[in-house]
Amino acid sequence: MTTRVGVEVSIAVADAVKLANADVVAAYPITPQTHIVEHLAELVANGELDAEYVPVESEHSAMSACLGSAASGARTFTATSSQGLALMNEVLFVASGMRLPIVMAVANRALSSPLSIWGDHSDVMSVRDVGWIQIFVENGQQAVDNTICAFRIGEDRRVLLPVMVHLDGFNLTHVIEPILMPEESDVAKFLPHNKYPLPLNPDKPVAMGEFAPPAIFTEAKWAQEFNMKASKKVIVEVWNEFNKVFGRQYNAVEKYQVEGAKTLLLTMGSFGETASVAIDELRSEGNDVGQIRLRLWRPFPFDELRQAVKDADTLIVLDRAVSVGGPAGPVASEVKAALYNLPRRPKVVSFIGGLGGRDINVNSFKDIVKKGIEIARTGSKNEYESYGVRE
Repeated sequence: MTTRVGVEVSIAVADAVKLANADVVAAYPITPQTHIVEHLAELVANGELDAEYVPVESEHSAMSACLGSAASGARTFTATSSQGLALMNEVLFVASGMRLPIVMAVANRALSSPLSIWGDHSDVMSVRDVGWIQIFVENGQQAVDNTICAFRIGEDRRVLLPVMVHLDGFNLTHVIEPILMPEESDVAKFLPHNKYPLPLNPDKPVAMGEFAPPAIFTEAKWAQEFNMKASKKVIVEVWNEFNKVFGRQYNAVEKYQVEGAKTLLLTMGSFGETASVAIDELRSEGNDVGQIRLRLWRPFPFDELRQAVKDADTLIVLDRAVSVGGPAGPVASEVKAALYNLPRRPKVVSFIGGLGGRDINVNSFKDIVKKGIEIARTGSKNEYESYGVRE
């Protein structure tokens, strides 16, 4: 049984952490994720969540505290955004290298300078290679569901990796949506107690993440990479089981209106739903277009992406971050690499837009698709197209 409520998405994410029965929350406030950890502090203070809430002096300290709690076997959660994520950066590598299943909500926001509190994906792209599983959501329901799934995925003994759930700042975090909140008893059945296999024990002290000479460092990194790739099987299993219990299915690459589509638009995050409306309108006008949504960012879903685009002639990729000095948007670059060795592959057209919270509406997406089709046909002198830039 579930209950439909109208609630701010940030509050709903915090309630999902409560449903997951987290043991430790260590966090530092930063716009636009603050409401998540504020509400968690209230839940702990009111006795609604039996957890330790650790207020710290910075995001670097927040992630450092999470290392200790996760290493002791506690179910651990934190949240951050933008500059806070950047400040955590060096500790993020430690969390993944030590195989600690921390769950973190990232309220996606532009990195400064210039300073912006508004959403884009520059913070995500700055941490794409830190060794965390990374999942993108498009709305509040997906944020709640995937927060619960993230604990199940990360804590699985076949995985033991930290997980980020990316939700766009303001476009999602501060929006009130109707959300089906799962019953606590159902979540308890779906999400077993955390049984971390190597918890720290003061009676049996050990060193973790210590110095590694060249003789073993390479093997340690390759073991980490192997485990990250192997985690995709578990991620798919968890999403499938979630569907059986709660009736909502998630996939690494999700397809929309792709039947007969020779042109596909690839999106990540909250703009995907606006893009879907544009695709509906374009199809109603007789255009053979469709959409694919990249839900799983790490591990990258190579097989699923290749299967999704195999019949397309053109793939238009919208990035919300600039790879400064690079050949395309960061997502488009990875998509091109993933498709490069295929005997038949679509023409990939890279667009970058929506930076620093700038809106891309339905008509804008229709324009992007039409321009992308024309560029695929005639070519362009640019490596990528900047959308909506005033001259």
